[in-house]
Amino acid sequence: MRKKAVYIISVLLASLLLQACLAGRDHMDKLRDIEFTVVSPAEIPEELTDAIAENEKEGFQLTYADKGYLYLAYGYGERDTSGYSVEVAKCYETEDLVRLKTNLIGPPKDEEIVEESTYPYVVVKMEYIDKDVIFE
Repeated sequence: MRKKAVYIISVLLASLLLQACLAGRDHMDKLRDIEFTVVSPAEIPEELTDAIAENEKEGFQLTYADKGYLYLAYGYGERDTSGYSVEVAKCYETEDLVRLKTNLIGPPKDEEIVEESTYPYVVVKMEYIDKDVIFE
């Protein structure tokens, strides 16, 4: 009888764990792509510009809300040369989150590279969404 009780409890726990994993996955499924604009440095709000400047060497993941808009900023930290750029690969909404995936693109082989520190980053602007943000 004791083995049967342990087996039943084990099956119930495994079932609950599986349900929790599947439920968590639902929260990560894409609901919709988010329309956004990549913002030029001149268009970035001053407070966000200051936060970027404070964190540019180490890299950063910042959010900033202003006047009905949400700004997401992702910086890759200090690089030794020029020629780097950042692309936005994905920006979408899940049930609980906003997900932003960016890629750092190295200097093109045919471009002249300057040996100086640079701080590649991207800032995107979208309509305000009251959800946590995951940067990838």
